[in-house]
Amino acid sequence: MKKTIITLIFLGLLSSSITAQTTISGLITDQKGIAISGANVYLDGTYDGATTDANGEFNFKTEEKGSQTLIVSFISFETYTLTSDILTMTDLQIKLKEEINELTGVVLSAGTFEAGDNSKVSVLKPLDVVTTASALGDFVGALQTLPGTSTVAEDGRLFVRGGEAEETQIFIDGIRVFTPFTPTPNNVPTRGRYSPFLFKGITFSTGGYSAEYGQALSSVLLLNSVDQPDQEKTDISIMTLGGGVGNTQMWGENSLSINASYINLGPYFSLFKTKDTWNKAPQGASGEAIYRYKLNNGMIKLYSAFDISSFDIEQNNINFEDPVRVKQNNNNLYFNGSYKGFYNNGWSLHTGASYTRANNDMKIVEDAIDNVENSAHIKVKAKKSFSNRFKLNFGTEYFLTDFDEDFNAEDGFTARSGFKNNLAAAYTETDIFFSNNFAAKVGIRGEFSNLLDEFTLSPRLSIAYKTSEKGQVSLAYGDFYQHPNKDIFKYNSAIESEKASHYILNYQYNKDGQTFRAEAYYKNYDNLLKYNTEMPQFDSDYSNSGSGYASGLDVFWRDSESIKNTDYWVSYSYLDTQRDYKNYLEKATPNFSAKHNLSVVGKYWVDDWKSQIGISYTFASGRTFTNPNSDGFLNDKTKSYNSLSLNWAYLISPQKILYFSVNNVLGTKNIFGYDYANTLNSNGTYNRQAIRPNADQFFFIGFFWTISDDKSSNQLDNL
Repeated sequence: MKKTIITLIFLGLLSSSITAQTTISGLITDQKGIAISGANVYLDGTYDGATTDANGEFNFKTEEKGSQTLIVSFISFETYTLTSDILTMTDLQIKLKEEINELTGVVLSAGTFEAGDNSKVSVLKPLDVVTTASALGDFVGALQTLPGTSTVAEDGRLFVRGGEAEETQIFIDGIRVFTPFTPTPNNVPTRGRYSPFLFKGITFSTGGYSAEYGQALSSVLLLNSVDQPDQEKTDISIMTLGGGVGNTQMWGENSLSINASYINLGPYFSLFKTKDTWNKAPQGASGEAIYRYKLNNGMIKLYSAFDISSFDIEQNNINFEDPVRVKQNNNNLYFNGSYKGFYNNGWSLHTGASYTRANNDMKIVEDAIDNVENSAHIKVKAKKSFSNRFKLNFGTEYFLTDFDEDFNAEDGFTARSGFKNNLAAAYTETDIFFSNNFAAKVGIRGEFSNLLDEFTLSPRLSIAYKTSEKGQVSLAYGDFYQHPNKDIFKYNSAIESEKASHYILNYQYNKDGQTFRAEAYYKNYDNLLKYNTEMPQFDSDYSNSGSGYASGLDVFWRDSESIKNTDYWVSYSYLDTQRDYKNYLEKATPNFSAKHNLSVVGKYWVDDWKSQIGISYTFASGRTFTNPNSDGFLNDKTKSYNSLSLNWAYLISPQKILYFSVNNVLGTKNIFGYDYANTLNSNGTYNRQAIRPNADQFFFIGFFWTISDDKSSNQLDNL
């Protein structure tokens, strides 16, 4: 009897144990319903689980009760979790979402060229900026070899897709640079103020850029400074044009880089004559410093730059018997401070401010012009990553400009003009990744100008679809507003912002060492400023009745794999554009726009010579000008522009480099346009004078020496 009772108790306990078990089952597929084999399925915090079979099915038993969390994981898919009562976990139908891979997923890149070692859509590296033969060490010169830019060699700034140079804005670490170029005489190209080697990467947007940026009708150029140097070093430069020295120090989480340089073209012009007479050749001194402090969760950067420059030139003018003498002195101070921090739960914060003081003292014959511009930019932006599928970006910023100008004429006439303008802006933007193959960026930007008493709202949209492992297509649309420049604002503020709408279709193919891009675009201009005098002045009539368009095709190919030790790229742009603005008599193609632009850049490393040899060729079709001897406005064209440039960098030793370059090595006689006489000659026609470069060729020789801890770093990256 006792044994019977024990047996009954044991059977009861066994029965209770068996009935307490629950079977969990289901089917695992992807979003298209295709079964996933080998997925790991288990209850969180237990050893109970299974792996899906060839049909994507699973089942296992568990003794757990109540609310439990089921987890499903498989490589290349997002982990799935389900929290529910254990009794409901039968015959589950679970569809896994593809995991967003930041390395191989689609990239929102319409209208954007990025240059940086960490960029997935990189077409230029920082090294390329300064080893391009035609660039002469200027980052803007290197960017002029990319599609979308027009060759305006007598100016030196960026003219993008039918837009004026003022329509491109430059930012350092996200903060606006108000005066990025040094002043020069007419038809003498300018240069950027800042040293290329302080920047780790460049993003050049030829249109359709992010809602984070505004006040640029055509494009933005973003310069990102180096976060932390890798070692302490000293750089010494001795050049035919001057010299420079730089030093980097590191201690703990701190680092400081300082550079100073002096440039004087006087000795060069004494050896190589120019068409103009220089009473004082261009010369200047500059210094810049960047301090960095690395925090546990971010970085603080303080950047400052100061430069002074001057020249005195006499230029021939067909309407004056004597040359026109222009003297200029310029002082420029720029300060930029920024903070970037990364926090828990996917939050990041980026804030910064810049201040610029630019003083320009000019004398044209005996008329004196003295102006001072004080500008500031304050910015705060935040980013929240809710998941790898959805990111929110938003921020606010404030721009302040105070400009004053005094004019004193030879005959005693004096005038004072200027303006003060404050602009407030806010934006929000989302990145939405529907899959590794499809993503969208949607944003909107609002701006209010107190001087114009005007509020503008700018929608922005970009979508991208990955067509293959290496290729993708992108679409972008956006509205963009910009204030008229200071030459207008100083006389009249009863005007409106100018507007451009961008439409972009892009295809991009990226393979190891090879990049192909093709981009078609249409840009519509509205509210362009018009005036009824030869140039803006206090008694001009101003209106926003102008309009225009620009459309075209940009093609880019780069290959560093096919030919050993060789890297090259080819850029071609087709541009169709017309405008009715400024004092134009009718809608016409502006005189800075060429229908066809072609750039070919090649670099070859010769081991036996310890040398890098570079070549750069630029072609641009003729540009319009008005010929008063024929009927019409902007009715004639110059001949095509051609320039072949060469450079050679020779490694004397691991840290010593001898560098040589020559621009326009063939000495092509390029013409940028013509100036015509104001009166008829004896034959009843107007005489003309060609607008040509100050010198057809430019030679450069430099010696660069690096002193560093590793005994091998050199300035080849900076040449």
